Amino acid sequence: QRLKAAVHYTVGCLCQEVAEDKDMEFSKQTIAAIAEITFRQCGVFLILCRHAKRSTVTTEDVKLLARRSSSLLKYITQKSEELTSSHMEQKKKKKSSAVKGRRTSEEHDAAVTESEDSNMA
Repeated sequence: QRLKAAVHYTVGCLCQEVAEDKDMEFSKQTIAAIAEITFRQCGVFLILCRHAKRSTVTTEDVKLLARRSSSLLKYITQKSEELTSSHMEQKKKKKSSAVKGRRTSEEHDAAVTESEDSNMA
């Protein structure tokens, strides 16, 4: 029940965003119907994933399930590619900042060693 309520709440929020963006309104019945369809479709996803002996639903699974609707498949593929490229950029940023952090640490160590050497002289 809590999961169903969470789906209903999320659908309501998404409908509100779309309504504001498109300058239109969704009735409570429409939101409830979309939430129910969404909840049932998620159940279908889970059944198919269990059948495939998977514990995680991947983007490829979602694309496979959306293949009957070419516009939905195109949208999901586009969003998936955007998320993948965004994820790759974040990895590159983390990697480059980690390398910079190591350089700074190495430079600090070299400065400390140089300072110790000059103190001994």
